[in-house]
Amino acid sequence: MFRLSFSMTMRDWRAGELRFLLIALMVAVGSLASVGFFTDRMRSGLNRDAHQLLGADLLVGADQPINPEWRVEAEKRGFKIAETLVFPSMALAGKGDDAISKLVSLKAVSNDYPLRGNLKLNKGEAEVATSEVPQSGTAWVDPALMSALNLKLGDKIKLGELQLTVTQTIASEPDRGAGFMNFAPRAMISLKDIPASNLIQNGSRVTYRLLIAGESKAIASYQKELQGRIETEKLKGVRLESLESGRPEMRATLDRADQFLSLVSLLSAMLAAVAIAMAARRFMLRHLDACAMLRCLGLTQNQVTSMYLIEFFMLGLLGSAAGVALGFAGHYVLLEWLGKLVAKDLPPANFLPAFQGIATGLLLLVGFALPPILQLRNVPHNRVIRREQDAPKAMTLVSYVLGLSMFIGLLLWQTADVKLGLMTAAGFLTGLLVFALVAWLGMSSLKRLRPVFNHSAWRFAITALQRRPGTSIIQVVSLALGLMALLLLTVVRADLITAWKKATPADAPNQFVINIQPDQKNEINARLQNFGKPLMYPMIRGRLIQVNDRAIGGNSYAEDQAKRMVEREFNLSTMNELPALNKITAGAWFDENKNDGKGDANAVQAEASVEEGIAKTLKLKLGDKLVFDVAGQKVSAAVTSLRKLDWGSMRVNFFVIINPRAMADTPQTWITAFRLPESDKTFVNRLMLDFPNLTVVDVGSMIKQLQDVLDQVITAVEFLFLFTLASGVLVLYAALAGSQDVRMREAALLRALGATRKQLSQAQWIEFLLIGGLSGALAASGASAIGWALARFSFNFEWTFSPVVWLAGLLIGAACAAIGGWLGLRNVLNQPPLLSLRES
Repeated sequence: MFRLSFSMTMRDWRAGELRFLLIALMVAVGSLASVGFFTDRMRSGLNRDAHQLLGADLLVGADQPINPEWRVEAEKRGFKIAETLVFPSMALAGKGDDAISKLVSLKAVSNDYPLRGNLKLNKGEAEVATSEVPQSGTAWVDPALMSALNLKLGDKIKLGELQLTVTQTIASEPDRGAGFMNFAPRAMISLKDIPASNLIQNGSRVTYRLLIAGESKAIASYQKELQGRIETEKLKGVRLESLESGRPEMRATLDRADQFLSLVSLLSAMLAAVAIAMAARRFMLRHLDACAMLRCLGLTQNQVTSMYLIEFFMLGLLGSAAGVALGFAGHYVLLEWLGKLVAKDLPPANFLPAFQGIATGLLLLVGFALPPILQLRNVPHNRVIRREQDAPKAMTLVSYVLGLSMFIGLLLWQTADVKLGLMTAAGFLTGLLVFALVAWLGMSSLKRLRPVFNHSAWRFAITALQRRPGTSIIQVVSLALGLMALLLLTVVRADLITAWKKATPADAPNQFVINIQPDQKNEINARLQNFGKPLMYPMIRGRLIQVNDRAIGGNSYAEDQAKRMVEREFNLSTMNELPALNKITAGAWFDENKNDGKGDANAVQAEASVEEGIAKTLKLKLGDKLVFDVAGQKVSAAVTSLRKLDWGSMRVNFFVIINPRAMADTPQTWITAFRLPESDKTFVNRLMLDFPNLTVVDVGSMIKQLQDVLDQVITAVEFLFLFTLASGVLVLYAALAGSQDVRMREAALLRALGATRKQLSQAQWIEFLLIGGLSGALAASGASAIGWALARFSFNFEWTFSPVVWLAGLLIGAACAAIGGWLGLRNVLNQPPLLSLRES
């Protein structure tokens, strides 16, 4: 039986019956395998570098100085320890008007850093591991900082009040993460230099880390003990990370990326599956006579079934293997286009994505190709002499249920989340139904267009579309889905960015100055008067520890966003007047004299005005009593108003503002924002020379870096959507090829009745253009609707519908339909009409 099946497979291959199925299978498996190989290598990199991601066996992180008793206890137990401090600061190079400043991520390390892994330095073209750290008076920096400040080894940079000599460039740090880019370049100095720098002032945002290494069981015991102290003493902002945690935030990010990219590629696989089902149906129809002949020659139903099962199993293995090879090549494109976002030295790919790809191909074949193929077992013997007998009816309901089950099963497998998988399946199916409904309405409206042009080719084309409405709708929907995905990430993305830029005022600040000390406020304010007289606002760091009588922490909320908010410190502020562009939506702004009419400070109630978004996230309402921990002292305030902020203004905004009298005794720094013209870029450098403790954030530069990262990610996703577009064209081709035999008979009959080849060719091209144009219009409408929804509900800015989207959709849709139609029907008119009529 295997030999017979192999012979049949080779015969079908030479006849061209299997090539399209093979291509569709390759596209489906290739789209999923490319994502599989990419995420597998990223995850292998995380596992390989688990200990290096911490630089230790146990890491204690905090936003306040770590209890020195913990260090003493660790030393008593014989553990190795090291310390680091990480915070943003400004680095300055050059003198006078030639000085250049740059925001850096400053890292101060102790002599024993790191405890696990190696710090690597650039030595010419090579990366060399070192066991040393920067000596006092020196700095090691990223190559990016060398370029930004025009530095060379041996030059001086200023950090705070220190002049340091740049002696090395950093290639990689063991605990900086799994290759994901930090926005600010690194400058590394000795921990001994921190006191002399005067960089850490009241309100400075510093991350303190204690690195601990030792025997695994002893480390686990000490970790458990520290966790108990954190919970017993209700310490806020203190966290523990170990080898087992392996930087969970990085793993969570990778898991989300894996799910998103897999869902994108799964759309391609689903469209390809439709093409597979249509091609399998055509395969069945073209093998009816062969099956009848085999039955007459003595083959039983089971033998016929076995023969075709073996043939399609071989096809599935070949197509899946080729798809895996295509995906393996495709994942290098993802790695290249994601550029700096991924590590360069990822481990080699393993075989798991390959096995998953082959399994995916076989599942798609079982779910979408085998149901029509299995109907060949029911072909009767007498079809050899009774050609008018209908083809066997497929078990429609069973076929649909099997295909849908495979679809949902693949979704659950790729997302590894039942809720997300089912929601995505519902979204896919709903989208398909909506597109199908609109396509049906479009096809129905063509009836009215038939008499518009008095041309035979036009009438032939309209009649052909009306004769096969189901096939036409499948063609339109499939091509529209692929086009919509590409339009959404190209034209609509550009429109979103343009609308976002327009939503930002032309005079919006582009420089934020933080960490202004009280004794520096007046002088800095005087220097900024030439830049629009920006206002200065007090900034107070405080942690929300209680709401009403309930102590809160990360475990008090289920949502991740709420957990992050209560686990970190807020930037609070205090002022008498409602800030510009803030609008009270509930309650009333502060009235300092409302309690006693005389302004008695002791009688005034502490009031808090809360941004409405954070109030919704933390479930706060008017009248709630909030308790903040501000540098060790508790500040209580009742919520008396909710505010709506204009975040697009790029001005200084605060989540919580408390009336001034309640905050009179709290430690404060100041913050301001101003717009710096391009012609006066040296102002920041001069300001940093005189006030080295300041941190100046160039928002324009940060936005550009964010945009660069976004462009890289979008480009990678666009690459995956090329698979989606290819799948749409494959469905179009399959639908046209599936009707090729019928079209040949129709063409032969029309030619016998007097129609010319030119008329029929024109009718075909009109049909393709109508399908492509309707698909393009549908894709443009869907992409524009999604763009409007994103602008309206996610980004909160005005959206202008662009005609370019519809123009691009119509042109690209017509082009894709023309290509697919030409591939599917190029031979329809080449067969002599007499031969076609005899065969029918």
